[in-house]
Amino acid sequence: MNFVEELRWRGAMHDIMPGTEELLNKEKVTGYIGFDPTADSLHVGSLAQIMTLVRFQKAGHKPIALVGGATGMVGDPSGKSAERNLLDEEALNKNVEGIKKQLSKFLDFNAGENSAELINNYDWMKEFSFLNFIRDVGKFLTVNYMMAKDSVKNRLETGMSFTEFSYQLLQGYDFYWLHQNRNCKLQMGGSDQWGNITTGTELIRRKCNGEAYALTTQLIKKADGTKFGKSETGNIWLDKTKTSPYKFYQFWLNASDVDAKTYIRIFTMFTFDEIEALEEKHADAPHERHLQKAVAKDITIRVHSEADYNSAVEASEILFKGSMEDLAKLDEETFLDVFEGVPTFDIKKENLSNGIGVLDFLAETTTIFPSKSEARKMLQAGGVSFNKQKFEDIAASINLSNTLNQKYILVQKGKKNYFLCCIN
Repeated sequence: MNFVEELRWRGAMHDIMPGTEELLNKEKVTGYIGFDPTADSLHVGSLAQIMTLVRFQKAGHKPIALVGGATGMVGDPSGKSAERNLLDEEALNKNVEGIKKQLSKFLDFNAGENSAELINNYDWMKEFSFLNFIRDVGKFLTVNYMMAKDSVKNRLETGMSFTEFSYQLLQGYDFYWLHQNRNCKLQMGGSDQWGNITTGTELIRRKCNGEAYALTTQLIKKADGTKFGKSETGNIWLDKTKTSPYKFYQFWLNASDVDAKTYIRIFTMFTFDEIEALEEKHADAPHERHLQKAVAKDITIRVHSEADYNSAVEASEILFKGSMEDLAKLDEETFLDVFEGVPTFDIKKENLSNGIGVLDFLAETTTIFPSKSEARKMLQAGGVSFNKQKFEDIAASINLSNTLNQKYILVQKGKKNYFLCCIN
């Protein structure tokens, strides 16, 4: 399969300018995708574009990842309902460095003729005066042309600053600069970028009578229509200090069957035959979640490491099958990640020094049970565990010996209800 055919069978293709596929089949092409440095880490929403560049390079073409140090100072209005806060130069530089580091994990920068390049558009925009810009760039595109873009039309009612209105000119100039200085003939991006990308192709045509092409991919959405790339706690980041490997792994593992079929095509390098085999295996035993496990493993290892993946799997297993000893082995960050969102109770350490009767502990010190009688029934039925150990002695006391590292007590009520007691 060539590059475009592969995007199609993976369900990634959205729009393609006439002549683009023919160009890609005829010669080695330099193409680029821009990444917005609004944070010092990319999130999983950026992974679709990263994978487009990875496939582009594997097809024998030369990828450029452009980090928008200059355009990040303006803010892209595409798909936005309100203007974003602008970042200062120091914050942008920090963000650009973080993104460069992450992109280096995916693209081959030592591949000879089609080695990937990382480029920051601030390098050519920093010396560009406003007067020179409106004379050398602005005169080639009419206001009517710019107003017709969806990114502008969709904001006319709520209002748009000149700063945001000028964004498509800046992105268009990026394409022009790369066309002139790197022989770049193709810009790629998400479907919301079509207007900005075609502004670049039009600028190249009008300013230097050159040929340039455009290709966009589908924006990924969940099967229920909600936004891809977010959890209940916010964005799923590629930086492990923002989203731990355990949470990252769980994000993919918890995908619906419908979403997993999309994710395995878009975000992994599995071949057609490998994907078909996994889908058949999944169809035979959907409860075993073969698709989700394959996606979660592949992406967690590529974004983080095999060691991080193994730790995430181990933490997941502990939740369902582990012992008190297993819990105690988890580092504190992973332990808290595993039980994030469960009801939490703060208990003073001195109160545990002398011990608290287990019924009092379950019904009064905490409110895990609404009454001592209900706590007694569940204890006697074997439905209560402390730190993954069954607890049935209704006359016993809970003290510091029942804690994990003298900091936590994990109480399990029934099969699925967890409660975390924090000792302070």
